[in-house]
Amino acid sequence: MTTVLLVDDDALVRGGLRALLDAEPGLTVAGEASDGAAGVELARRLRPDVVVMDIRMPGRDGASATREIVSWAAPRPAVLVLTTFDLDDVVDDAISAGADGFLLKRATPDELVAGIRTVAAGDALLSPAVTRRLFRLHARRRPADDDVALTGREADVLRELAAGRTTTEIAGAMFISSETVRTHVKHLLAKLGARDRTQAVVWAYRSGFMDRA
Repeated sequence: MTTVLLVDDDALVRGGLRALLDAEPGLTVAGEASDGAAGVELARRLRPDVVVMDIRMPGRDGASATREIVSWAAPRPAVLVLTTFDLDDVVDDAISAGADGFLLKRATPDELVAGIRTVAAGDALLSPAVTRRLFRLHARRRPADDDVALTGREADVLRELAAGRTTTEIAGAMFISSETVRTHVKHLLAKLGARDRTQAVVWAYRSGFMDRA
């Protein structure tokens, strides 16, 4: 059973999400919070598998709360940001804070459920709209760091991650096992000094790597 904590200042949104998720097999809502401070405290106490986090909330915002949760030692909850705000600064703040995934509230119920399962499994999740924004935000930044020597396979895996694909999808596209994908990811994270897959994707866009892909 995958446990989920909902953090959103809108009680109607939380109620709708609870009804949706509790009806899904293998998912259960462990708790709710109406701001970032309460969300952090509940996440610390309940240790859910996934925190679904809004960004713009009164008091402590979602980016600050996300930054604290992802700093915890493993195993920690995965954080999936779910927000109404399709704005460059919101996207950049959430991803820079270390969120494991980012979806807009206009996502379909199936997309949300799939997103929760994706981040719970340890994969990064960036919606196509977010990927496009990252590309536009960082397309003209510094060129890729030539000191980071990725193998051809590692570079291929990073491109797939940046395209928003999961471990299983990458394995199928590259005709390799999921375990081999995880090994390549582990190696490229170490080389990039990235904490997780989301940071690796951000590096791929900010460094100019994707310009050369």
